[in-house]
Amino acid sequence: MQQGKSYSVLVLCTGNSARSILGEVLFNVLGKGKFIAHSAGSKPVGRVNPVALELLQQQGHDIEGLRSKSWDEFAAPGAPEIDFIFTVCDNAAGEVCPIWPGKPATAHWGIPDPAHVEGDEAKRAAFKTAYAQLARRIQLFMNLPIDKLDKLVLKEKLAEIGRIQD
Repeated sequence: MQQGKSYSVLVLCTGNSARSILGEVLFNVLGKGKFIAHSAGSKPVGRVNPVALELLQQQGHDIEGLRSKSWDEFAAPGAPEIDFIFTVCDNAAGEVCPIWPGKPATAHWGIPDPAHVEGDEAKRAAFKTAYAQLARRIQLFMNLPIDKLDKLVLKEKLAEIGRIQD
């Protein structure tokens, strides 16, 4: 990892409609150009969850261009080389992933699925919780001296962040 380099991040979940979308936006906003994030799913549902879009807009984030997409886009020739991959749902963490060019560092940062919560207010609260958990983990990650850590230490630090209970 080189100093001054921008890092490419892929946030994965099965459906790519909620948590991974939140992670993509947070990485891009908090990363301020140092991190360029994308999100994808193993079985994308084809639409972004409307509660996720509502929350992102309430937080002042641009939602233009957000879409549910397959992780195959990022394993295909010509795809951006990915430096870091984070799975945010337990299903995606256990699935057989494509072969990623460049051997990115990977970690599982499981976040409970807010899309499956019943009731409008409870669902909105669950999305806010997922957003806060992701924001905290992403900020901790961004505070790491990435360019100074060897791959094994970096992998352990990424795993530690994923074990944080907010």
